[in-house]
Amino acid sequence: MAIDPELLEILVCPKTKGELEVVSLPEEVRKDLAEKYREHFRDEEPVVEDGLYSPDSQLVYPIVSDIPIMLIDEALPASVIGR
Repeated sequence: MAIDPELLEILVCPKTKGELEVVSLPEEVRKDLAEKYREHFRDEEPVVEDGLYSPDSQLVYPIVSDIPIMLIDEALPASVIGR
């Protein structure tokens, strides 16, 4: 699954309004996020592979089944991707 390039062009970090870049998430983080968001997906397994990284805020916003979760409270620290 990939985020739509046109959507990526208009998305910005909700905290800093800075640019975002697509990053791969480590396997353990993917599993944890899939479990966390499972209740929001009734009949399907949530798919988590990537996130949107904001260098300015040092936050990673997960992408769950092609839906960017652009909430500051749901963001992960950049340390999950080694930054």
